[in-house]
Amino acid sequence: MKFSEIINSETPTLVDFTASWCGPCKAMAPVLEQLATNIGDKGKIIKIDVDKNPAIADKMKIQGVPTFVLYKKGEILWRQSGMQSLNELQTLIEGAQ
Repeated sequence: MKFSEIINSETPTLVDFTASWCGPCKAMAPVLEQLATNIGDKGKIIKIDVDKNPAIADKMKIQGVPTFVLYKKGEILWRQSGMQSLNELQTLIEGAQ
């Protein structure tokens, strides 16, 4: 599936721009796993490795990882870099329904 198809979904989609060498990104992994369990089919979470997908990272002007971007129907609803709390991410996704 193409990036454009993913972000144009009716379902809120949280994109985690990450990197394998990033400590905070690794620390976010269990938070994102719990988030996926909590939200079920209310939203999607996808990871994009900036080193493996430099064109997307460049297009999105990703300067630091982790950077989270919440999309719905192709629109950016929210964007933030750095570690995020489970509650904040869950509230954002559920609010984007």
